[in-house]
Amino acid sequence: MPRIRLDLAYDGNAYKGWAHQPGLQTVEGVLREALATIIRREVPVTVAGRTDAGVHARGQVVHLDLEAEEFENLARGREIQPAEAMTRRLNGVLGRQEGGVVVYSAREVPAEFDARFSALSRTYTYRIADRRELWDPLRRFDTAWLRSGLDAKLMDAEATSVLGLHDFGGFCRPREHSTTIRDLLSFSITRGEDEVITARLTADAFCHHMVRALIGAAISVGEGRRAPGWLFELLQDPEWNERVRLAPPQGLVLESVDYPADDLLADRAAQTRARRADKLNE
Repeated sequence: MPRIRLDLAYDGNAYKGWAHQPGLQTVEGVLREALATIIRREVPVTVAGRTDAGVHARGQVVHLDLEAEEFENLARGREIQPAEAMTRRLNGVLGRQEGGVVVYSAREVPAEFDARFSALSRTYTYRIADRRELWDPLRRFDTAWLRSGLDAKLMDAEATSVLGLHDFGGFCRPREHSTTIRDLLSFSITRGEDEVITARLTADAFCHHMVRALIGAAISVGEGRRAPGWLFELLQDPEWNERVRLAPPQGLVLESVDYPADDLLADRAAQTRARRADKLNE
């Protein structure tokens, strides 16, 4: 059974998040509908990172398994590779739906590839326009508009204070049977030449609402609602804190997911699963 990797992007404003929900338009839902249209059966997919409602992606990754005959038949006998035929046909179906999902590529990968567990890291960005003169109507769907000015340098210092391997329970809404221990590899907040603030975060993985909670807490410090050092203080108590305001979803974009070389995929997936199991048993 060929394992197929899809690289895709989407405008999160059109969907109620990634995960399939009956009666609601979600990214997974429309993707599975498109797959069912071209494969003629339901095809389960595994995603690298489940995004919230309103959150966008430029570099989302999923994997799925097909029968060899199903994959070969996608070309319909034409002189075209099955992977390219799959990309074209998926975009043809998705282009008729109301929303914004684009499949950049489909390709066959080793059976050991797991979009979720083989990933080394995920990277997100977050855009903030913190005064009216910066509110660009043409970017209103991918930028958070705030009324109060922010101290970007102070926010960047807060970001640096929480780098590393920690229990981020203070920034993650609890989910049963899931760990909140994560390795935050990088976190920076800068004001660009256009005066728009951009946050960039990379971690081995992010737990539920973690990115929006980190950004929201940094905003609270940047606007003077909380004293400097608040993010580090929250890190010391790994329980969800109701005082943390989630940043609006529309400023958030999943930029990329990184994976090891093919010969290291199986080891990485096994390592990730083992680490998650060990953390849950602690």
